[in-house]
Amino acid sequence: MELNEAVKTFKEKNKLLNAYSHAMGVMYYDLETAAPKNAIAGFSDTIAQFTEITYKLSVNEETFELLDLLTEHAGELDEITRREVEEAQKGLTLLRKIPMEEYVEYQRTLSEASSAWHEAKVKSDYPMFEPYLRKLVDYTVRFAKYAAPEKDPYDYWLNEFEEGFTQDVLDKYFDRIKAALVPLIHRIGEKEQIENGFLHKKYPVWKQRELSDYLMEVMGINRDDCSIGETEHPFTTGFNKHDMRITTHYYENALESSMYSVIHEGGHATYEMGNADELIGSTIAGGASCGMHESQSRFYENIIGRSRAFIELVFPKIKEMFPDELEGVTSEDFYRAVNRAEPSLIRTEADELTYSMHVLIRYEIEKKLMHGELDTKDVPKEWNRLYKEYLGVDVPCDKEGCLQDSHWSGGSFGYFPSYSLGSAYGAQILHAMKKELDPDRLVSEGNISAITDWLREHIHKYGRIKKPAELLDIACGEGFDPEYYVKYLTDKFSELYGL
Repeated sequence: MELNEAVKTFKEKNKLLNAYSHAMGVMYYDLETAAPKNAIAGFSDTIAQFTEITYKLSVNEETFELLDLLTEHAGELDEITRREVEEAQKGLTLLRKIPMEEYVEYQRTLSEASSAWHEAKVKSDYPMFEPYLRKLVDYTVRFAKYAAPEKDPYDYWLNEFEEGFTQDVLDKYFDRIKAALVPLIHRIGEKEQIENGFLHKKYPVWKQRELSDYLMEVMGINRDDCSIGETEHPFTTGFNKHDMRITTHYYENALESSMYSVIHEGGHATYEMGNADELIGSTIAGGASCGMHESQSRFYENIIGRSRAFIELVFPKIKEMFPDELEGVTSEDFYRAVNRAEPSLIRTEADELTYSMHVLIRYEIEKKLMHGELDTKDVPKEWNRLYKEYLGVDVPCDKEGCLQDSHWSGGSFGYFPSYSLGSAYGAQILHAMKKELDPDRLVSEGNISAITDWLREHIHKYGRIKKPAELLDIACGEGFDPEYYVKYLTDKFSELYGL
């Protein structure tokens, strides 16, 4: 086969696979946001059928020969096609080693596990979910050994989610974070706590939905390209830069929860909507990595969304919407309240300062699960022990403990460290941005689009053409350095609490 014909065949195959992926993604979004409870059985059967079709399209000798030919001539390919080939080869490294029947059954288990997790969380009943977690841990370890028998299974998955990161690298990173932040958390614990009771008055859900629309408008999100739905655990899914879908949840007694969920998920959507047009339809559209994706969502949520400038910008509108609930509350009161730092139970509701401790707990549990040092039946006990040791809090139930996150039900072992790394990436990106822009002034003027433009030029437009380390070099002119994260948190919370 000639090179031009090989490229054409490769592109056509990708187009077909993308169509199936699109269809499965829409079905998943529907299952999470709109489908009735008993839809799971039919959904699982349909996904199993689609998975078998896409497996056969991907894992066959024709595809292997095609990729080998394109890899051999990589230097003659354009940048986008070359990266598509690299990513396809990487993805097939695992798939071509997993028996099809086993892979299809794994996908069926994921669907069932998701349903079991939802029900178990509502009932706060971990034993309902535990058999599925056991299966998924077994699959995860076995698949890693298929792909790279010479590697530690957890190192394999960590690298899949964030290239270049291993347990050795992350152990050093988390040791640095603990050494810097734990003493700061303790010092704050000795100070008079910031008042935030007004955030927990009764805020009607219908008004919170209006607030979500307003916040997306302030962020500059084009609603013709991005919708918003409701689900138990907020997430973002996207099929191309003109079809992004974010979700949130609403609690009447927790205004801050939905507010920052929308800003966070809006950050994810903004990243992908900023991809270059040339990436539409390619397999390298999206984000460079989980950590880089989180750097953008948490940049908008925390660095912008919890800044004094942002609160001063949006507070008049929020107070107009909730005049009784916020009577006597100033923008400074609101700013301090949404930045209150104290150990808590729920990762997604955690303040910036204690957030990485939540991630560290999950990282340590995953290490033990992957190495057979922790039985899935004992996860709640270990979870509760670590929350007491690291954050000093008692876990009252499984719903607020080991069932709070959906990730394990989706087979995402190795993902959690990306949340902390994303926060650290964001602080480093902010430091670089400040050399060219004044973010606080732009936010106070309502000109968040100028910040988005900078991020689009340095990060968003590349999709997955560039790897995370390359993007940090483009945006920051240097490699990853967690000291920016340490300094950002130390400066912010020392000022807040008068340390």
